[in-house]
Amino acid sequence: MISFQNLDLAGNSLVGRIPSPLGQLKRLETLNLSQNNLTGSLPSTFDGLVSLTSVDISYNQLQGSLPSIEAFHNATIEALRNNKGLCGNISGLEACPITHNPPGQRRKNVVLIVLFPVIGTLFLMFLLLGISYMLYQKVRKTENQPQEEPIQNLFAVWSYDGKIVYENIVEATEEFDSKYCIGVGGCGSVYRAELPTGQVVAVKKLHLETDDRMFSILKSFVAEIRALTEIRHRNIVKLFGFCSHPRHSFLVYEYLEGGSLDKILKSVEKAIALDWDTRINMVKGVANALYYMHHSCSPPIIHRDISSKNILLNLDYEAHIFDFGTTKILNPDSFNWTSFAGTFGYSAPELAYTTVVNEKCDVYSYGVLTLEVVLGQHPGYLISSLFSPSSSSVCSTARNLLLKEVLDQRISFPTNLITEEIISVAKLALACLNESPRSRPSMEQVCKELSIPNPASSVELNMITLGDLFDLKD
Repeated sequence: MISFQNLDLAGNSLVGRIPSPLGQLKRLETLNLSQNNLTGSLPSTFDGLVSLTSVDISYNQLQGSLPSIEAFHNATIEALRNNKGLCGNISGLEACPITHNPPGQRRKNVVLIVLFPVIGTLFLMFLLLGISYMLYQKVRKTENQPQEEPIQNLFAVWSYDGKIVYENIVEATEEFDSKYCIGVGGCGSVYRAELPTGQVVAVKKLHLETDDRMFSILKSFVAEIRALTEIRHRNIVKLFGFCSHPRHSFLVYEYLEGGSLDKILKSVEKAIALDWDTRINMVKGVANALYYMHHSCSPPIIHRDISSKNILLNLDYEAHIFDFGTTKILNPDSFNWTSFAGTFGYSAPELAYTTVVNEKCDVYSYGVLTLEVVLGQHPGYLISSLFSPSSSSVCSTARNLLLKEVLDQRISFPTNLITEEIISVAKLALACLNESPRSRPSMEQVCKELSIPNPASSVELNMITLGDLFDLKD
C-alpha cells in the first residue's frame, strides 16, 4: 500500500469528488486540497486518518459533515472557508443536523473498507489512462496534418500501438542499462535510445522504487505530460509520448545532441565553442520560450526550475527548455499556492517566505541563467555581493567591478559589433534579479528589449562597471 506523510494538491484545478482511497494513507500528517473545485461530501474513510494533524480544504464546493478526527476538530475556519455547505462543531460553521444510520450501514462500511486498497491502485491507473485518452483524441485531430519529421516517427502512432514502442525502448536501452544514461535528476534518469527506424530519442525513466516519494513523482509525471501536450515552441523540448507500466514508467522526448548547458559551461573545451553571438542567441531563445509560456498560453504556464541543467542544446547550439516536472499551470481564480520546487541558486528569494508563485519567479531564474551564460559560471557570489544592503562595503566593491573583468575569460574579448548587446543583456539580467517581484520586468518586456537592434557601440566596454548597469537608461 502507498504511504505518504505530506500531500499538497492545492491549486491544481481538481474537480469532482475526493477519492475515498485517500483515507487509506494511514501515515498522512498534512493534507492540503484548497483552491480546487472539489464537490460532494468528505469521504467517510477520512475517519481513519488518525495521524493527520493539519488539514486545509478551503475554497472548494464541499458540503456535509466533517470527519470525526482530531485534525478536523482543531481546524480553523480559514482552513474550511468558502465551501458550499460544510457543517460541524467549528466556530463559523453551522451545526450538522442529527441523522441516524440505517440498519446494515455498519456491514456496508466493513465491505467498503476491504475494497479501499484495490480502489487506491485503480485510482492512479485511471488517472494515467485518462491522460492517454486525452493524447489519443489529440492525435486523432491532427493525424491528417503534414508531419514535420522527414523520417518515420513511431510516436505519431503512439496511442495506437504503444506496446511496440515500449518494447523498442526497453530493447534499445538494454533494460535501461547505465551505459545509456546521459543524465540523472530528482525524479528520474535520462537515457539515449536509438529505435529500429534509426530515430534517436531521449527517455526520462521515473524513479518509482520507493513508496515515500511515489505520489510526488507521479504528480510530477502528470504535470509534465499536461504541460507539454498543451505547448509547442521551437525553444522547448518536444514530448513525443509517455508510458505507464508496472515495470517502467517513462516520458519520451526529442534527443538534442548538444547536451545540457550546465555541462558545456563546465568544460573548457566545449565552452570555447560558445562565442558571444551564440551566447546572445541562447538567452534570446530561452526568453522567447518563457514569453510564450507566460503570455501566449491560457492559462499561463510557470516552469519553476529554469537553470543551466534544464537548458539543452542542439548541434547548432540553439537553446531548448527541458524538464517540466515542476511546472505550475496558473489558475486565474486562485492564489496559486504551492510547495517549494526548483534549484537552489536559481530560485527567487521570495519563495523562502511565501508559497504563492507567479511568472516573476521564472523571471528571476532567467536573470541568474543569463548572468551564468555571460560569466561562464554560476553567478551566486556576484549576486549576493551586488544585492547586499546599499551601505555595505561588499556591495560597493562589487558594483565598482568592471564588466570586462567578470565576462567569461575563456573566449575572445567581444568586438564593438557585439559589445552593445552584451551590455544590454547584462543590464536585463540584473533587472530580472530585483528582490522585489513587482520591480522585475515581465518576459514580454525582456523579449521586447532583446529584439531592439543594437548599432555598433560607442560605449567603451573597458569603462563600464557593474554599477553602471543599474543606472543605464533604456
